Amino acid sequence: MKKGKANWYKTSWSLDIKQQSWTENTEKEVSFLIRELGLCGNEKILDLACGYGRHALEFARRGYHVVGVDITKAFIDDAEAAARRENLPAQFILSDIRDVSFTAEFDVVINMADGAIGYLESESENLKIFDIVSRALKPGGQHFMDIMSADYADTHYPCKLWDSGKNGLTLSAFEWDKSTNILLYGQNDFCFGDVLKAPDFAYGNPTRLYHSAEIDRIMKARGMATMKKFCDYDGTAASENGLQLMVMSKKI
Repeated sequence: MKKGKANWYKTSWSLDIKQQSWTENTEKEVSFLIRELGLCGNEKILDLACGYGRHALEFARRGYHVVGVDITKAFIDDAEAAARRENLPAQFILSDIRDVSFTAEFDVVINMADGAIGYLESESENLKIFDIVSRALKPGGQHFMDIMSADYADTHYPCKLWDSGKNGLTLSAFEWDKSTNILLYGQNDFCFGDVLKAPDFAYGNPTRLYHSAEIDRIMKARGMATMKKFCDYDGTAASENGLQLMVMSKKI
């Protein structure tokens, strides 16, 4: 694959994402977060790079007050419409997440399905997301991120994977530059019932992946302590054999 544009994350998204298989697990993922974070129902939650609000809306359905931030207008419009339709305690902000300025306002901050971590144009820009997380949390507040693991990438990429859901099939291709920790990720989605077209992996979205030990250092430098790490929403402990790296941290 050739390397895609550095700012690919600004134009790559549409509401077609709702048909992708991995969006079908939202309720399970929110239940996992409530259990592992020990939430009681009155916490205020910030969802960074919230997409069309699938997690934020599910938290709001369970009584939590949620603020979601995303750069894609179609996503924010859809999330706002859903919140109005269901009369939910959720607010959505159209913004680059680097531009929000919350200070000690939230009990929980989440970055789900990458949450834009590693998507930005340079290492310094990517680290700004962690600054925003730490600043937005109250003392004792918690953070949860679900990102792809560089430890897994070191030993398993390049590869191709597929995933099937109720509505369609996702084919993914992964190429890995170990010297820079940059993943090139290509994805093709096919809805069941549509005419099948040949998959195209000509370009990959460049994404900076992080090793588990790197996350520990990054969070510590921002007054955060990592508490637990998983590789799936069944609670399996993180390892180099888990594609995902899910990290719970607490603001000291």
